Amino acid sequence: MSLYFVAAEASGDLLAREVIEAVRRRLPDTGMDGTGGSEMASIGIHSPIDISPLSVLGLFEGLKIYRKVIELADAVADDICLKNPSVVVLVDSWGFMLRVAQRVRARAPSIRLVKLIGPQVWATRPGRAETLAGTVDHLLCMHDIEAPFYEPFGLKVTVIGNPALARGEAGDGDAFRRAHGIRPDAPVILVLPGSRRSEVAGVAPILLDAAKQIKEQAPQIRVIVQPAASILEAFRTRFPDIETWADLHVDPSERYDAMAASTLALACSGTVTSEVAMQGTPMIVGYKTGWITWALARGFLYKKVHITLLNILNGDIEIVPEFVQTRLDADLVAAKALSWLDNPEELAAQRTRQKQALKALVHEGAPAAEIAAGAILEELAAVSGS
Repeated sequence: MSLYFVAAEASGDLLAREVIEAVRRRLPDTGMDGTGGSEMASIGIHSPIDISPLSVLGLFEGLKIYRKVIELADAVADDICLKNPSVVVLVDSWGFMLRVAQRVRARAPSIRLVKLIGPQVWATRPGRAETLAGTVDHLLCMHDIEAPFYEPFGLKVTVIGNPALARGEAGDGDAFRRAHGIRPDAPVILVLPGSRRSEVAGVAPILLDAAKQIKEQAPQIRVIVQPAASILEAFRTRFPDIETWADLHVDPSERYDAMAASTLALACSGTVTSEVAMQGTPMIVGYKTGWITWALARGFLYKKVHITLLNILNGDIEIVPEFVQTRLDADLVAAKALSWLDNPEELAAQRTRQKQALKALVHEGAPAAEIAAGAILEELAAVSGS
């Protein structure tokens, strides 16, 4: 009896690693294979397929590499069928994982398919619920609000909570400041430029420009830039002079410490925003995608006003300031950040607002990876009949 994990992007790769580790703690002899990235490789699951081309952003951008997506979906399905696991776990990345699932289902229907993190049916196309229910055997989703979408179609659903919150141990901001020679009272701006190459191209330059403007107006500010490991090489190539005016930190062991040490974060929208919120750090969120993708999303697909989970799950009200598409402008972001930095009471109020809003994201019970591991092992046991 064995498992096979598929992860196409950085956040999914990290979650896959955490769940694999949780499975091994419970059942150490479980056979394990997979396709993923550096996180899975760090625990001995080496990918036979390079899935890095999938680090794209947006519908139109994805269409530009559509042939590559199909080629990779075929390759992953081929490897799954060759290894013939009992259960396949497909982590996040809705479009790609759907294609993999459809191919495996057609060729090896006895293999059980588990989708780990579902599509945002509560925010975009609810019809995806029926599509997913007709393709996989079990969904492990983050939020209670998702389950009702699948009830009409009889898909087994387990709510695991938000993985980002489960892994968000309190960072040691004081230790980080001591280690990097930052005074206890010195203001620190943390820039989180994204985890995809397209975000390095479209979002990072504006957030960095904003941070540079802030530093020019307040030279005492320390700017820390913390790109995701998955795009570090692309980031260094695009911003070769970054360390002439900012501190570049890439040590994953300092990830939460840097967040906790920061006065304010400028973050590309994504999983990282929940992690920043867990550290109690006020933040400003930026995001930008291709115009065709944006027009389709706003016109036909996306049903919410906001894009940050903290905002969406609190009545779709802007608690965390968002600068999206035309509003993602370095001058606007810098002005908002400086208004907070010049007004400590306002900054403290933002910290309180985020802390209160965070309650909507918290799922009671065991950590997400542990709940997911338990559900996956139940599927494995069902296949073996034990």
